[in-house]
Order: sequence, then C-alpha cells, then structure tokens
Amino acid sequence: MAAIYSGIYLKLKSAKTPWEDKLKLARFAWVSHQCVLPNKEQVLLDWVSHVLVSYYSKKYELEDEVVEKLWVYLDNIIHSRRLQDLLKSGKTIGLSFSIAQVINERLSEACSQKTQQNIGTVLSCSSGILSTPSLSIIYTAKCELLVDLLSKLAKLACQQLASDDAVGSQLFRVLQLTFTQYLLIQRQQTNPNRVFGQVTSHLLQPCLLLRHWLTVRSWTQADDNHVRQHLSREIRNQVETLLQAGLFQPELFLSYKEELLPEQNLQEKKKGALKSVLLPVSTVQTKLGSGFCEPALHGAAVAGSVSLLYKLFLDSYCKAENHLVCFHMLSSLFGCLRLSGLQQGVWEDMLSPADWSTELLALEQLLNLVLSSDIYNVARDRIRHKEVQFGFYRKLAQVLLRHSQASIPAWFRCLKLLMSLNHLIVEPDLDDLVASAWIDAEVSEPRTKKPQEALINTMFQTYSKLRQFPRLFEEVLTVICQPAADQLRLPVFSAGLTVKLHECLLELPPNQILDILCLFVEKCQTFIIPDVEGSVDMALKLLSVSLVLHAFLFNMRSLDDVTPSPVVLRTQSLLAKMQKGIIQPLMELLQAPRREEEKSDLWLRKASDSALLLVYTWVEVDTLFGVSCSKYVSPKAEIAAAVTEPAARHWGISALLPGVEEQCWERVMELANSFASTSKYCLELLTLQKIKMILIQTKADLQTLQHATAFILESGRSSMNRGESEPWDGDIGAISDLTYPTAHWHLIISNLTILLPFMSLKDVEYLANVLLETLVLAKDQEAAADQESFISIGKVSLGLMHSSFLPEMKVLHCAFLTSLIRRFARVLPTAAKDSVDQPVQQLSAGNIPWHEEMLAHCRSVDLWEAPSENKLQKNEFSLSWKTLEKVAQCIVLLAKSCCPVILKESQLESCLGLLEIASLLKLDSLLPSDCTRCFLVLLSLLANTRARVSCSKLLLLKFLSTCFRLLRCLQAGRNASCIFKVFHASDVLEAVMTSQLTASKFFTDVLTVPVWGQYLQEAQAFLENFLQMIIERRQSVRLNLEKFMSFLVSCKSDGGAAKSKGWKNWNPAAGQLLLMAFTTLCHVVTLHLQQLPEKKLQSANVLSALLEPVVVQMVRTVEDGLQSNTENEPLPVAFIPSVTTLLKADLSRAVKKGWQKEPSGFLEQPRIKLYQKFYSQILRELPCAGGNLQFLQSALQFLTIFCSVPELYPGKETAVMVVFAIKKLLSGPAITTQMIQSMQIELTEVLVQLLGNCSAEEFYTIMRLVLQGLEMRNVWQQKAKEVLSAVTLTKLLLSCPLSGDKEKAFWFASPQIITALAMQTKEACQDQSLVSTIVIPILETAAALLRQGEGILLNPHHVALSFSILLTVPLDHLKTEDYRGVFLGVHEVLFSIVQCHPKVLLKAAPSFLNSFHRLVVSVMHEGRQKGDRGNTDEFEVILKCAHLVERMYTHIAAEMEDFTVFSAFIVAQYVTELQKVTLHPAVKKHLTEGIYHILDLCIERDVKFLNASLPAGVREVFKDLYNDYNHYHKAKKQGEEKYTA
Repeated sequence: MAAIYSGIYLKLKSAKTPWEDKLKLARFAWVSHQCVLPNKEQVLLDWVSHVLVSYYSKKYELEDEVVEKLWVYLDNIIHSRRLQDLLKSGKTIGLSFSIAQVINERLSEACSQKTQQNIGTVLSCSSGILSTPSLSIIYTAKCELLVDLLSKLAKLACQQLASDDAVGSQLFRVLQLTFTQYLLIQRQQTNPNRVFGQVTSHLLQPCLLLRHWLTVRSWTQADDNHVRQHLSREIRNQVETLLQAGLFQPELFLSYKEELLPEQNLQEKKKGALKSVLLPVSTVQTKLGSGFCEPALHGAAVAGSVSLLYKLFLDSYCKAENHLVCFHMLSSLFGCLRLSGLQQGVWEDMLSPADWSTELLALEQLLNLVLSSDIYNVARDRIRHKEVQFGFYRKLAQVLLRHSQASIPAWFRCLKLLMSLNHLIVEPDLDDLVASAWIDAEVSEPRTKKPQEALINTMFQTYSKLRQFPRLFEEVLTVICQPAADQLRLPVFSAGLTVKLHECLLELPPNQILDILCLFVEKCQTFIIPDVEGSVDMALKLLSVSLVLHAFLFNMRSLDDVTPSPVVLRTQSLLAKMQKGIIQPLMELLQAPRREEEKSDLWLRKASDSALLLVYTWVEVDTLFGVSCSKYVSPKAEIAAAVTEPAARHWGISALLPGVEEQCWERVMELANSFASTSKYCLELLTLQKIKMILIQTKADLQTLQHATAFILESGRSSMNRGESEPWDGDIGAISDLTYPTAHWHLIISNLTILLPFMSLKDVEYLANVLLETLVLAKDQEAAADQESFISIGKVSLGLMHSSFLPEMKVLHCAFLTSLIRRFARVLPTAAKDSVDQPVQQLSAGNIPWHEEMLAHCRSVDLWEAPSENKLQKNEFSLSWKTLEKVAQCIVLLAKSCCPVILKESQLESCLGLLEIASLLKLDSLLPSDCTRCFLVLLSLLANTRARVSCSKLLLLKFLSTCFRLLRCLQAGRNASCIFKVFHASDVLEAVMTSQLTASKFFTDVLTVPVWGQYLQEAQAFLENFLQMIIERRQSVRLNLEKFMSFLVSCKSDGGAAKSKGWKNWNPAAGQLLLMAFTTLCHVVTLHLQQLPEKKLQSANVLSALLEPVVVQMVRTVEDGLQSNTENEPLPVAFIPSVTTLLKADLSRAVKKGWQKEPSGFLEQPRIKLYQKFYSQILRELPCAGGNLQFLQSALQFLTIFCSVPELYPGKETAVMVVFAIKKLLSGPAITTQMIQSMQIELTEVLVQLLGNCSAEEFYTIMRLVLQGLEMRNVWQQKAKEVLSAVTLTKLLLSCPLSGDKEKAFWFASPQIITALAMQTKEACQDQSLVSTIVIPILETAAALLRQGEGILLNPHHVALSFSILLTVPLDHLKTEDYRGVFLGVHEVLFSIVQCHPKVLLKAAPSFLNSFHRLVVSVMHEGRQKGDRGNTDEFEVILKCAHLVERMYTHIAAEMEDFTVFSAFIVAQYVTELQKVTLHPAVKKHLTEGIYHILDLCIERDVKFLNASLPAGVREVFKDLYNDYNHYHKAKKQGEEKYTA
C-alpha cells in the first residue's frame, strides 16, 4: 500500500526545514494523491499566503529567489486544473485579505521604482484571483483593495506605454479584468456620493492619464498585436464607462446644478432644502489642475481629458431644460485649458506650436459637442440669460483672432464651429477673420488647406443665406487693398473654393452679384489702375482683384432669354466699364516700349497676368452672353463698323476685343510670351477661344485654324522641352514657371479633339514624343505629387492613354506607336555588325512612310482636304509593307543564327517600362500596318535579345511574360491576321521557341518561383492563340503544324538543335518549355477535333493524323522528365497539365474511332502504365500537398479525366481510394477554408466523375467515410480538420447529381448528418478559433442540405434540428471576416427553410423567430453609432448584414401570409432592441425599410396592443417608428397602389 505523508504540514511550519525543501514538499503535497491532509488545498494556500504576508511585513527574512519561487508556487496553485475542478465541485477554498494587500504593495513598489521586472508572476496571480469567483472575493468584498489595485495597474500601464519598450499583453489583460470587476461592483453601489469620492480620490487621475497614453501611443510592430488592436480600445471604453458611472450619476445632477448655478438655487435653500456639501465641479477641476502627471505632459493630458469629461457630462445630463447647466460646465472645463489663460495674457509666450495644436484640438472637440447637442439657443440666451453664452463665445473668437494660428488645421475648424453657432460671434471682427484666415493666410499644406476652405465655405453659405454676400466681399476688398502682409499673396480663390463660390452664386440674386462686381471694378479703376505702374504692391492688388472678377464672372449664372432686361442692361454696362476703365488702360500701359532689363520687373509680370486674365475673361463671358441671351448687346457691336475688313477676315484681336489695335496687341503678346505664367496661359486660352469661334462660322478659315493651333503648341514647347514641372491645382491664378508646363499640357490634351484636325504631321509627331516622354517620367512625378486632387503632367497623359478617344485619333495613335518604336531603338544597344540591319532600327527608320495608310484613311473623311488629294500612292504603301516583310525575314534569320542583342539590366528595365506603356494602348484597334509593326517589335524583343548573365532572372522573366501578354493582346485585334502577309506561321513559332529554349538554361534555379509559373502561362496562352489562328485561317494548316512539330522534335531538351541522347543531360527549364509547347499543340488540336462537325471528315482525318506523332513525342518528353525525377521528389507541377492533355487527346481519338469499352482497344500498354503510374503518384502526393494550390488544382483536373474511365484504375483500386486521398488532403494541417474555396470547382468535378461511375457498394463505403469524420470523438481529440474534411465532403456530395440507390442512401443518412452537424456546432462554439474552421462550413453545408432536401426531407423534426445549430453559433466578439461568414451562414440556413420548407416553419415559428431575432440584435449591436467608425471594410460588412435582414423582413411580409399572427411580436422585439442603441444612419435605413414591411401586416388591433403592452421607453420608440411608417412608407405604398393595375 502506498505510504501516506501526513507529517508534511509540520515540516512546512518548522523553522529548521530549509526553504528549498519546504517548496519541494509543498509542490509534492499539491500534486500527489499519496499526501493526505485534512482540507489539504486550503492548508497549502494558507501556508504560502502566510509566508508571503510575513515576509512583506518583515517577520521573515528570505532570499529574493525564494520569494520569487513562493509567488510562482502561489500562481501555479491558483491556475491549476485541480483547484478549478475542486471549486466546480462546490468545495469552499479561499484566500486571506492580507494577500490582496501584499499584491497591491508589490505593484506599488514597481510603480515607485519605475521598473516592471519580476512582477509578471504577481500579475499572473492577480489575474487568476480576479477570474476565479471564490478567490476574487478578497477584492470584491473590500472595494478599497480593488480600487487600489486598479489605480496601481493603471499607473504601471502608463509607465509601460510611456517607455520606448515593446508593450506586452499580460499587464493589459489583468487591467481589463480588474476594470470589469470594478465596474460590476460600481453598479451595485447605492451611495453615489461615496462612488464619486472613490473615483475622484483614487481613479480619476490614473484613468485619464491611462486613456491619454493609449490614445497618443505610437504603436509599433514590436508591440503586442492584441493590445494594439483590441485591448487598448476596450480599456478606453471601460475608462469612459467608469468615469461616467462614477462622476455623472443622475443623483449627482443637483450637486452640479447647485455649484454651477448658485443664484438659481438660493431660493430653494432658503425654503429649507439641505445644502449639498459635495462640490463636484471644483473637485474635478482640482484633480485636473495639480498632481496629475509630470509637468511636460500635463497640458496635453488635461486637453485630452477635458473633452472626454464634457462628453460624458452631456451624455448623462443633456436635456433641453439643463442646457444652461451644460454651458456653465463647458465654461468651467474650458478654464482648465491653458487657452483660457490667454484672455489674461498668462500663457501667451509659453505656448509652443505643439501646445497650440493640442489646446485647439481640445477646444474643437468642446465646440463640436456644444453644436451637436444644441446647447446654444440664440434667442433663449438673449432673452432669458442676458447673452451669457454669446459673451463667452465672443471672447473666445477674439482670443483666436488675436493669436492667429493659420498653420494649425484645428484653428480654422474652431472658427468654423463658432460661425456655425452664430455668425454674429465673429461678425465684429469680420475684417480680421477675412485677413488672417483667408487673404493673408499662408496655407500651403493640404491638411491645413482643407479646413481653411471649409471655414471660408461656411462664410460663403452663411452670408449667402443672409443675403449679405456684398457685405462679406466689401471686407474682402478692404483687406485686398490694405498694404500686403507678405509681398507675394496666395491667389484669392483656390480650385476648391471656386467650386464652393459657384454653388453660392447660383443661389444669389443677380443684382447682388452685380453689386459686388461693380464695387470691385470701381475700386480697381479709381484706386489701383492709376498707381500700378512701377508699384509691385499695386500690381499684386490688381492681380487679386482680377482673380475675384474672373471667379465671379465665370461662376455666376449666365444671362439667358428669361433674364430680366434691367439685369441684362446692367451687365452690359459693367462689361463696357470693365473694358474701357480697366482693360484699355492696362493695354496702353503694357504696350509702352521698355528696356530689356525693365521687362523682367515683378510689377510688369503681375500687371501682364492681370491684363491677359481680364481680357480672356471678358472675351469668354461676352461670347457666352451673346450666344445664350438674345437681349444682350455686346460692346463689340458698337464699334463693329470700325473694325477693318482684313482684321475681321484674319480674326485679329479687334474681332475679339474692341478698342485694341493690332500693333498694340502684338507688343502685349510679345511681353506676355516672355513670362511662363498666367498671362501666357491666357494667351493660349484666347487662341483656343478664337478657334472655337471660327468653327461655329458657316465658312471656316482653314489657314487661320492651322496657325492658331500651331501657336498654342509652340507657346509651351520650350517649357515642355525643359522637363521641369510641378503639379497644378487647376487655379488660373496659381500658374508659375514650374506649374505652367502642367497647365499648358492640360489645356492641349483637354482640347485635343478640337486641335488635332488642324495640326501638321510634324506637330502630331512632336505631340506623340512629348506624350511618351511624360509617360516615362509619370511614375517619378506621381511619387512627388502629394495630393490626389492636383493635376500633373503624368496624370494628364495617363488619362489620355486610358480614354476611349485615343484609338479614335488614328493620326496620334499611329505617331505614338512610331515614337515608342524609336524609343525602343534608342534603348537597345547596336550589334557588332551593321546596326541598320537590326529589326527595331529598321522599324523606326525616318524615311519610310509609316503613316500613309492612316493618312489615306483620314483623308477619305477629311472635310478640309480637296477631293483631288484623296488619291493614295500605291508605291508608298508597298514600300512600307516591303520594309515590314524585310524586317520579318531579318527577325527569323537572326533567331536561327543566334546573333542576339545583349541587354544590360538597366536596358532591360527601360524596355520593361516601355512595354508597360505599350500595354496602355488599345492594341486590338490598330490599323493593319501598325498591328504588324507592333507584332514585329515584340517578336524581335523576344527572339533577338538576350540578357546578360548578371541580370536579375526574375526581371527577365517579367520582361518575357509582358512581351507574350502584349502579343496575345494583338492577336485579339481585328487585324491580327495581317501579320501573315509578312510571315509564315511556322517561322514565328520556330523563332519564339528557339529563343526561349536558348534562354531557358539561365532559369534552372528559379523554377519554383511564382514568376516562372506566370511566364509559362503567358507563353502557353500565346502559343494556344497563335495555333488557333493557324487552324481557323484554314491556309496551309497541316504544313505549318507539321513544320512546328518537326522543329519541336528536333530540339534537344537542353536548348540545342539536335535530339536528346539521354535523360542525364536533361535541362528542367527547357524540358518544361518543350512539354508546354507539345501540350499546347496537343490541346489545341484535340479541342478543334472535338468541335468539328461530323460532316468535315477530311479536316478531322488531317488533324487526327497530325495528333498521332504529337502524342508520341509528348509521351517521350514526359517519360524523360519523370526519369530525371527521383523517387522521393514530388512531381513537377508543369508535368501534370501535360499528362492531363495527353489523356484527353487519347480519349478524344478513342471517341472518334468509336471506342467504348476496353482501354487496350485504343491505348498501348506502356501508355496505360504511364497514366496509372501518374495516378498512383498523385494519390500519394495529394494529402501532403496542402500548401501548393497550383499543384492541387492541376492534380484534381487530372483525376477528373482519369476517373471518367474506371477501367484505367490500376489493380483492384476503386473510387473509394480517391475519396480517401481527398479526405486526407482536406484534413491536412496546411489546408484552410480559403484554399478549399479556391479548388471547390475542381473537387466537385472529381466527385461528379467518381460518384457517377462508382458502384452502390463503393458509394456506401464513401458515405461511411464521411460519417466517421462527423463523429464527436474527432472534436474531443482536437482533430478539427477531420471534421472540416467530412463537412466539406458532405457539401461536395450535395453538388453532385445522384440517382437510384446512391440518392436513397444519401438522403437516408441525412437525419444523421444534420444531428451530427448540430452536435459538432455545439462543441466547436466553445472554442472561438474553430468558428472559421468548423462553424462557418457547417452553416454553409446545412443551408445546402436544406435546399437540396426540398420535397425529400419530409420529417419536420429533421428540418427543425437545424434551428439548434442556429441558436448555438456565436454572433458577438468575432473578427470581421468570421462575423460576416457566420451571419451569412445563419441567414442562408433561415432563407433555405423559408423557401424550401414553409410547412416546417409554421410549426417551428418560435425557433425561427428566435434565430432571426439573434441576427437583428447582432446587426443592431455592431451597427450602432460610434464616434470613430474605424475600418471602412468592417462597416461595409455590417451594411451588407443589415441589407440581408431587410431582405428577410421583406420576404416574410411578401411570401408568408400565415405569419401575420406573429407580426406584432416581431415589431415588439425590434423596438425593444432599438431602444437600447443609437444606430448608424446607413444601418438604420436598411432595418427601418425592412420593419416597415412587417408593419404592413399589422392590423389596427395589433397597433393598439403594442401601444398598450410595451414599456414606457419602448412605447415612445414604437410611436416614432409608427409615425415615420405612416408618413413615409404607407403614404408611398398607397400612392403606388393607386396607379397599379
């Protein structure tokens, strides 16, 4: 009998026993069943607790190592399975309160020493204690200890977050657990004053500081992922819950009110009410004011805390009658910010830009809360409260404007919020606001520009609605005319502001707009124009005024025939005044002769910009008004008679702008052309306007049009050639030397359809060259561009390439291709021999008329050409095609003679970049000669170039793949067959394969890289398309294919030219290429044979005869490859499609020969053995290949073909072996649900063949395999993948057509399957990691089973079993992807029951409603309104789920009339949940639309019942819902029914 150790306790208590021995004895006593002590577990816990308490109270002196081991021992006991089992069995085991004090003291030491070493065990102990109810009583019974623990943990967390060390998860898990425990205790407290004191005394400061650090921490990859993504957010939420419940309970509101509004409560106190001694606001202010944290952090921490506290205050107390209290709380909390000290001038010099940013962000949050809670009512504040709120906000606005912070986005947002509250807050300082926030603000960063534009937009909208727009622009004009704060002001209107101005001007009365324009014109005429000469300041003011005039005239509503006559007359007068009073004096000023050095003066440049901008604006607006309004009389008409005939005929300036002479205009143009700025751009716009005006005439002047087009192109040629540019925001006033090229290019490309018909061929070639250059540089330029909204040259060029217009512009399309080929010729190095003989050099020759074919096409539809010029010179046509034929022969000869051009890596990269540009062209729309040229270039790059040995092999593979891809694009074009004019088809194939086989020796070490697989796929796709073209042309098909096949046969597998002499010389890369070529040839011929009608016997015989030797060669190639493959080595992926194709070819020939029974009748015995060997090896490798999707897909495709002929099975093997191998594959460790989805089609096809050809006995065996996988022991033994494989097989079986005994067997087992699925779900739901692995596939399978079982599953109980699955699955605390899968799965099961089993549904209505209600509750919980919506993808999932709920509601209402009796119950469930949350508007829209359809089923009795039976709060929600239903849905429905037949 085993000895019983009963003296252990005495040894533990003995002072003589060494501590190491005591610890060994204690461990032994805990784990051993041989040690029997009365109440042993409690004794050992008490012993270790007593020792630790005694040590920390200085009764024992122990070594640090022993103390640490004692903590470890305590931790082991607390977390032991033994203790948990004892507690579950009902045994009472507890800890002493003193151990909680020791833990708290230990954590306190760690806080004070600022080191967190060696406290991991203590944290683990506290975690175990708090998570075990019978142990956690030492904290929950003494709330002070729990509060102390929470405070210490929060401080430790702050220290860890403040350090640069990686953040671990242990401390934060314990902290979250402690928060949870404290919040439970807090809810149970009945004395709100005590809770308030507890929170403010011990928790307020550490919790606020913790939240601050969690918010501002810059998380890194080294930090724990769970803390970063989940725990930090949960702890922040817990902090907010704690503070709200502790500081702002409903019972405390009276105390807040007494303190914040003492004068209103004075009378109540006199009547005898007890005076509250609690001063909550002062207490909170004191805690925020001192001892919060270290001084450097204090300001930022307080700023972040103030807005949180105010938000929590409003959440608790914000009602209409409490708005004044809420305001005074705002005022009190604002006093905690350093910003409040600016009113007394305290902090003015001490606030750094970072401090300003923090303070302004806090202020912005406070003002946002005021605005969203509607605390400030202007009328109530003025009438009842003596404008106390207005005075506060007014002082705040003064502080902000006095201390302008235009570099900080929050400054603009604060001013916008103040203006949104009441525009009168900033009205007295409107001039300062306009100056500091708009005209004089130096804002260039996009993050600052956006809020600035939002502020100005608010000003626009406010003064527009008030009809005081002139008042606003009076201030703008005043600020513009003040001495400039900076010599170079930014333009008044950015592109974004112009859009906002446009929206406002459309709503304004025209007279107000004319008032503003007249004001600006008059000021400009009287104040600026007289003093502009020689004055930079005046020139800048002139430009600002010109920009405002331009913006208004371009964005106001145009005059039309319904415009009142006084407005038309006033507009005419304004334009005449503008022309005579501003434009003419400026023209005279600019045309004055000046010395060369004077022409570069800044004032002259700005005056020129202003003058040309005003001229362009005037001409454009005058033309528009003349076209759109018949009552409008242009000022030009008054002096039309004075315009000379030549000027009118040649469209001089007099035809556009009255009062300006040609000589004067030429001098102005000369001056404007010297500046690459707004004036030069306006000249181009004016010229474009002239072209448009000529085109609307009945008889157009072709020569003038050509000159005007040439002028626009020439204007920016020098700037474009420099190659220096910057992105442009589209604002005409923001054009500088660096943005001018962008603006110029944008103008040309935007108006290309107008300009292109009048360009000379040289200009078109120039345009094509620039387009190519800009595309080459586009990547660098896009990387430099910071903002998406900016226009860059690269973006403009890419936009043209992507547009549908380019292929229609045949001239430019052809010229661009020529330019691209010339670029290739420059990149490629010349060979040692005569460089002129190189194909690409010949294709880029300048003396060949490449464009003639296209020009002939254009001339045939050209309205400007005389009929006599429509003839095409045939010799020019033939010259270009002769050159193409010569180049084709050259490519073939160079490929055969192996004289390639050797490329460096940089040249390879350049070629790849050019190929990517070529891929932007619509290659399938090229003209025949262009298509042929492009084909020749790509073929030359493939066949006549080689990379240096030192080049990156992956880069070379990408280059070759791109060439093949582009060749494939060309083959899809309507002119693809034109290449056969210059080529024999077999020559192309031979050149391609020769070059690729030669290059293959460089790729032997990259055969496992994905890029190699992509390269093979692209090469195969090219060959397949090309071979199909050969067959479809029906010209020399046999000759071409036989030549290609004989070439392949003659190739050595190492890339040489003679036949291989043995597998030892096998080059795997070349072997794979040859195999790919044979496979493709075999596949194309086989496919064509299968598609041939029976009548075409001759074609079938030709192709069949050709297929025989191809198959023979394929067999030899495969056998060579397999010989080189060692036994333990896996099959190369490239071989599997080849053998599959081979088998297909054999089966195809068998069908043509009428074979039906024996494989020996059409297959040679060695061939059968090859297939069987391949089959056996695939079955061996299949279960181990879980990670290789490409192998799996190819292997399953082979098995599909192989299993379609059961006679091919080796020996006594059957379909069961294949299913067993698939089952092992699906249960492999590397298999995931995503991989199963990726190969679902292939798996289904295999099973269709297997089940279609197997016997009934084999099917019974397969079913037993499936049911074994669904047994519960699998999940109990942690074999989750076994369950997954069985569930997946079940789902696949449901996709297969079954009949006869097989069908009966499956559906006979279906109740067993449903029961097993329900039990598996119940077990799997206990482990969250199994949700995606088991639960979601089970839901999908259950839905499929119910759909397929319509009319078969007749027992209602079997269908109702699925509800137990739905009521078990979890719908909360899931990852987004898992949540989506579970929700969709539950919905699909419900929908399958609704659609396919309606009778069962009526009997099991409660289960159905409960299951569906879980979905509704879940989507409400996930779709509730949050401050930060976070991940957009996550929200899209929630919206999709809400839409599914709406769909189900709609279906129930439309299809299930018997469900009417439950409609009131469904609505009651909905409104009960709705009352608990505030839904996001988008989610609410879907749910509301759905529930409206259920309300359609409710009769008047149901509505009365709901009004009577629902609780008070829920009743209010129902009333709102029902009112909206009547107002929106019911009225609309009745309206629709009225017009429905």
